[in-house]
Amino acid sequence: MTVIVTDTGFHPATDIDAVTLADIASHKGALDLTNTDDPTLVMPHLAALSLIRIAFPAFNDGRALTIARRLRMMGYRGELRAFGPVIADQYAMIRRTGFDAVEIPDDLAARQPVSQWQFRADWQAHDYQSRLRA
Repeated sequence: MTVIVTDTGFHPATDIDAVTLADIASHKGALDLTNTDDPTLVMPHLAALSLIRIAFPAFNDGRALTIARRLRMMGYRGELRAFGPVIADQYAMIRRTGFDAVEIPDDLAARQPVSQWQFRADWQAHDYQSRLRA
Protein backbone atom coordinates (compact mmCIF):
# COMPACT_ATOMS: atom_id res chain seq x y z
CA MET A 1 0.00 0.00 0.00
CA THR A 2 0.96 3.61 -0.39
CA VAL A 3 0.26 7.01 1.14
CA ILE A 4 -0.31 10.26 -0.74
CA VAL A 5 1.50 13.29 0.69
CA THR A 6 0.24 16.82 -0.06
CA ASP A 7 0.71 20.19 1.61
CA THR A 8 -2.18 19.26 3.92
CA GLY A 9 -0.70 15.96 5.12
CA PHE A 10 -1.15 12.24 4.51
CA HIS A 11 -4.05 10.81 2.53
CA PRO A 12 -4.93 7.23 1.64
CA ALA A 13 -3.99 6.16 -1.88
CA THR A 14 -6.65 4.87 -4.22
CA ASP A 15 -6.25 2.35 -7.00
CA ILE A 16 -5.22 3.89 -10.31
CA ASP A 17 -5.57 2.38 -13.75
CA ALA A 18 -2.37 3.90 -15.14
CA VAL A 19 -0.52 2.77 -18.25
CA THR A 20 3.13 3.04 -19.17
CA LEU A 21 4.49 5.22 -21.96
CA ALA A 22 4.59 2.18 -24.26
CA ASP A 23 0.80 1.80 -23.83
CA ILE A 24 -0.14 5.49 -23.81
CA ALA A 25 -2.55 5.08 -26.73
CA SER A 26 -4.84 3.03 -24.46
CA HIS A 27 -4.72 5.31 -21.42
CA LYS A 28 -7.79 6.11 -19.34
CA GLY A 29 -6.49 9.40 -18.00
CA ALA A 30 -3.51 8.17 -15.97
CA LEU A 31 0.10 7.57 -17.00
CA ASP A 32 3.12 6.15 -15.19
CA LEU A 33 6.50 7.41 -16.37
CA THR A 34 9.92 6.15 -15.41
CA ASN A 35 12.73 8.54 -14.64
CA THR A 36 14.27 7.75 -18.04
CA ASP A 37 11.19 8.30 -20.23
CA ASP A 38 11.22 11.13 -22.75
CA PRO A 39 8.45 13.57 -21.74
CA THR A 40 8.16 14.96 -25.29
CA LEU A 41 6.54 11.66 -26.30
CA VAL A 42 3.64 12.49 -23.97
CA MET A 43 2.93 15.85 -25.59
CA PRO A 44 0.13 14.71 -27.97
CA HIS A 45 -1.75 13.23 -24.98
CA LEU A 46 -1.27 15.98 -22.36
CA ALA A 47 -4.77 17.45 -22.61
CA ALA A 48 -6.41 14.05 -22.08
CA LEU A 49 -4.35 13.05 -19.04
CA SER A 50 -5.56 13.91 -15.55
CA LEU A 51 -2.71 12.22 -13.64
CA ILE A 52 0.93 11.56 -14.42
CA ARG A 53 3.01 9.68 -11.87
CA ILE A 54 6.77 9.89 -12.30
CA ALA A 55 8.88 7.21 -10.63
CA PHE A 56 11.74 7.99 -8.28
CA PRO A 57 13.62 4.68 -8.12
CA ALA A 58 15.77 6.04 -5.27
CA PHE A 59 15.72 9.21 -3.19
CA ASN A 60 19.08 10.26 -4.64
CA ASP A 61 17.95 10.12 -8.29
CA GLY A 62 16.59 13.51 -9.36
CA ARG A 63 15.87 12.87 -13.04
CA ALA A 64 12.13 12.83 -12.31
CA LEU A 65 12.38 16.46 -11.18
CA THR A 66 13.53 17.44 -14.67
CA ILE A 67 10.73 15.45 -16.30
CA ALA A 68 8.13 17.17 -14.08
CA ARG A 69 9.47 20.61 -14.92
CA ARG A 70 9.49 19.84 -18.64
CA LEU A 71 5.89 18.57 -18.53
CA ARG A 72 4.77 21.78 -16.84
CA MET A 73 6.69 23.86 -19.39
CA MET A 74 4.92 21.91 -22.18
CA GLY A 75 1.59 23.00 -20.69
CA TYR A 76 0.47 20.03 -18.59
CA ARG A 77 -2.14 21.21 -16.06
CA GLY A 78 -3.23 17.91 -14.50
CA GLU A 79 -1.89 16.29 -11.35
CA LEU A 80 1.79 15.40 -11.25
CA ARG A 81 2.71 12.89 -8.59
CA ALA A 82 6.17 11.77 -7.52
CA PHE A 83 6.10 8.03 -6.88
CA GLY A 84 8.59 5.99 -4.87
CA PRO A 85 11.01 6.31 -1.96
CA VAL A 86 11.10 10.10 -1.80
CA ILE A 87 12.14 11.58 1.55
CA ALA A 88 10.60 14.51 3.40
CA ASP A 89 13.74 16.62 2.91
CA GLN A 90 13.04 16.62 -0.83
CA TYR A 91 9.45 17.80 -0.55
CA ALA A 92 10.08 21.52 -1.13
CA MET A 93 12.13 20.89 -4.28
CA ILE A 94 9.55 18.41 -5.53
CA ARG A 95 6.79 21.00 -5.17
CA ARG A 96 8.89 23.76 -6.77
CA THR A 97 9.52 21.67 -9.90
CA GLY A 98 5.81 21.18 -10.52
CA PHE A 99 4.68 18.13 -8.59
CA ASP A 100 1.35 18.33 -6.74
CA ALA A 101 1.82 15.33 -4.48
CA VAL A 102 4.11 12.48 -3.50
CA GLU A 103 3.12 8.83 -3.27
CA ILE A 104 5.28 6.91 -0.81
CA PRO A 105 5.26 3.34 0.52
CA ASP A 106 3.57 2.75 3.89
CA ASP A 107 6.85 1.74 5.55
CA LEU A 108 8.45 5.06 4.56
CA ALA A 109 5.42 6.95 5.88
CA ALA A 110 5.85 5.15 9.20
CA ARG A 111 9.53 6.18 9.41
CA GLN A 112 8.86 9.77 8.31
CA PRO A 113 5.65 10.89 10.01
CA VAL A 114 3.36 13.56 8.64
CA SER A 115 4.95 16.21 10.87
CA GLN A 116 8.24 15.91 8.95
CA TRP A 117 6.45 16.47 5.65
CA GLN A 118 4.30 19.33 6.92
CA PHE A 119 7.39 21.07 8.26
CA ARG A 120 8.39 21.48 4.61
CA ALA A 121 4.90 22.27 3.30
CA ASP A 122 5.61 26.01 3.23
CA TRP A 123 7.81 25.35 0.21
CA GLN A 124 7.17 28.68 -1.52
CA ALA A 125 8.54 30.83 1.30
CA HIS A 126 11.94 29.24 1.78
CA ASP A 127 13.79 29.28 -1.49
CA TYR A 128 17.13 30.97 -1.96
CA GLN A 129 15.86 33.21 -4.78
CA SER A 130 13.33 34.97 -2.56
CA ARG A 131 16.05 35.61 0.02
CA LEU A 132 18.31 37.08 -2.67
CA ARG A 133 15.58 39.43 -3.88
CA ALA A 134 14.92 40.75 -0.35
